[in-house]
Amino acid sequence: MNWFFHLGRYFILLRKVFRKPEKFVVYRTRFIEEVDSIGLGSLGIVCIVSLFMGAVLTIQAAFNFTSPWVPLYAVGVAARDTLVLEFCPTIVSLILAGKVGSNIASEIGTMRVTEQVDALEIMGINSSGYLILPKIIAAIFVHPFLIILSMFLGLLGGYVAGVASGVVTSYKFIYGIQYQFLPFSITYALIKTVVFAFIITSVSAYHGYNTHGGALEVGRSSTKAVVYSSIIILLFNVILTQLLLS
Repeated sequence: MNWFFHLGRYFILLRKVFRKPEKFVVYRTRFIEEVDSIGLGSLGIVCIVSLFMGAVLTIQAAFNFTSPWVPLYAVGVAARDTLVLEFCPTIVSLILAGKVGSNIASEIGTMRVTEQVDALEIMGINSSGYLILPKIIAAIFVHPFLIILSMFLGLLGGYVAGVASGVVTSYKFIYGIQYQFLPFSITYALIKTVVFAFIITSVSAYHGYNTHGGALEVGRSSTKAVVYSSIIILLFNVILTQLLLS
């Protein structure tokens, strides 16, 4: 029953979040601030993780393709499909759930326990819309760019690692990346990215917005935000894969 309680309260919060804003100018300024915080603030970790994971996936693929019947360009195919279909949209989103989600929950949770949210309500401002809506829109806007960058850097890291270690030639790796490439793979990845961006921001904001108590409860809300965001992302990953690829 506790799940139904939180699910109902979550959708009630979303209804308040998407209520018509009082002043679009204020929300536009908040949107730009959130794009800088969510997007540029996550750029470093996305770049580092993508480069190294692309390198690891390429070396592991080359190590496992030991049969003479498997062409060498299959290393590029395996790295491309793994990065584009699963690693970049899902694993990077899980990493962003830890980085962005905990930040959102702790920020809003701190404002709640210090009564800043109550002050906004007293001034007649839709506090949930003012605090949460710009974060959701900014994440939906900027996360696809982060994932596209992650794909490029993952393939670049795989190319450099594969050629430098001698497990695959430059020509074979590039040929493997191009071999029977389906443009829908990018569309599929970006659809998942948008859904995951909404989940990360809305679930994290929900836990932060409903924080009560003190600093200890803010920490607990931050932890819950990361855990539940990650679980829901994995759940929707299965659902979207079944719907889009079946």
